[in-house]
Amino acid sequence: MKESIVAIVPAAGLGTRFSPGANKPFHALLGKPLIVWSLELLETLHEIKEIIPVLKESDLEMGVEVFERYNLSKVKRIAPGGKERQDSVYNGLKLVKGRADMVLIHDGARPLVDSAMVKTALNALSGFDGVIAGVPVKDTIKEVQDSLVKRTLKRETLWAIQTPQLFLYDSLMKAYDAAMEENFYSTDDAALLERNGGKVRVIMGSYSNIKVTTPEDIPVAEQLLRERMKPKE
Repeated sequence: MKESIVAIVPAAGLGTRFSPGANKPFHALLGKPLIVWSLELLETLHEIKEIIPVLKESDLEMGVEVFERYNLSKVKRIAPGGKERQDSVYNGLKLVKGRADMVLIHDGARPLVDSAMVKTALNALSGFDGVIAGVPVKDTIKEVQDSLVKRTLKRETLWAIQTPQLFLYDSLMKAYDAAMEENFYSTDDAALLERNGGKVRVIMGSYSNIKVTTPEDIPVAEQLLRERMKPKE
């Protein structure tokens, strides 16, 4: 496919579950800022022509300095974050308008994304409005309200959804415009597309494609990165 792709990398959350006052996107992970791991991977993919990180207003100056230091040439602009993740992604989407046929959204807190996931998503997009990565859940999932089990869900049909997620830009933007106009919020970009009648396909992600959410995730992510960087025999 020759269509152009712009990647949006949201990293503007408050990080309250990580550590009060911590600057999670720039927290060192094996000596490198957390967000840089995914940005460097996206930088290597020729299918992606531009990367737009989304940062808190207070992080914009630091972002410019860090991205220049790591020679991330595809980062030409940084979008300011909003109150919620959805506001942040919307700010990024508005910078894409007229510049790409597709948009890839990947959480800046997922440092273990690999090129195969992105290329698989690209190959799977034909006939759909979006393609999202996920993994089948391993645990039994129960719906609970006020400490009372309401029902046990069928594990065989449940997937834990990850990023990257790849969308036709026009389809996702229409879904975002509708959601914002109706003040409907979701933590998942694909959910807005589904709500607007879009067709979304799921592809296999990776159980190692973890999201760094709490301090306990740091040593796990570092060990997974070390394993990935070991020379192949």
